[in-house]
Amino acid sequence: MAEIYAVSTNKGGAGKTSLVTNLAGAIVKQSDKKVLIIDTDGQGNTSIAFGLSPHEIEDTIYDVLLGIKEAKDVIIEVTEQLHVLPSNNDMNFLEFDILPNLQKYSDPFNLLKKAINSVRDEYDYIFLDTPPSMGLVAGNVLAVSDQVIIPFVPEMFAVSGLVRVIQAIEDFKGKVNPSLKVAGIVGMMVDSRTTLHSQMLQQARRYCLENDLVLYETIVPKSIRFANSTAYEGKPATWTDANNQIVSSYFELMKEVFEYGKTK
Repeated sequence: MAEIYAVSTNKGGAGKTSLVTNLAGAIVKQSDKKVLIIDTDGQGNTSIAFGLSPHEIEDTIYDVLLGIKEAKDVIIEVTEQLHVLPSNNDMNFLEFDILPNLQKYSDPFNLLKKAINSVRDEYDYIFLDTPPSMGLVAGNVLAVSDQVIIPFVPEMFAVSGLVRVIQAIEDFKGKVNPSLKVAGIVGMMVDSRTTLHSQMLQQARRYCLENDLVLYETIVPKSIRFANSTAYEGKPATWTDANNQIVSSYFELMKEVFEYGKTK
């Protein structure tokens, strides 16, 4: 049965999709594991990262959550090892379709869990890309996940934002998914030359130490290489430029994430 990892934060532009697609790409590049990425963000950036156009995809996770389609009929095979359950702009209207119809959708936070139970045994890992909010969609993601990875961009006020996200996750865990764990926090788009980034990472590390949380030693540097790989190659950088020193951070992160996943 697949281990399910959510990549979640309430902030846009934190590198969630880059983290999901490059980490998943690193796994399938260096192992025989089978991975499913489920995109729950209406922007559909996961599809774009693999050269797909969300506007041209007719059936998505939206149709699965509404019970119109089965997950197995919507999943796209990118390679034999890596599959994507796509999203598009329809997901931005999910709450409008679900919340006024609770007589039909009586368990709104477990729609995703029910929808993917039938395919969970077919994969080793499932990664969930999320929208930049903590609403119904994020709730569905956290309800089905085993662990959460939180991307952290070390800008001004970032630590206070991180604290709020962790508090929200812990609150949700207590009410809906008691087995949910915060796998760790990863520094994203880090510019080590700036004093601000260094200071924010130090503050985040101090907070994590005081609260028994993992801030991964590996950081993902700020670089145009990740966006270029998606824009020009239609593939994550871990597939197109794996030997690059900056891109190799994802391979180091992969080792660290799954080391902690076994020992925490």
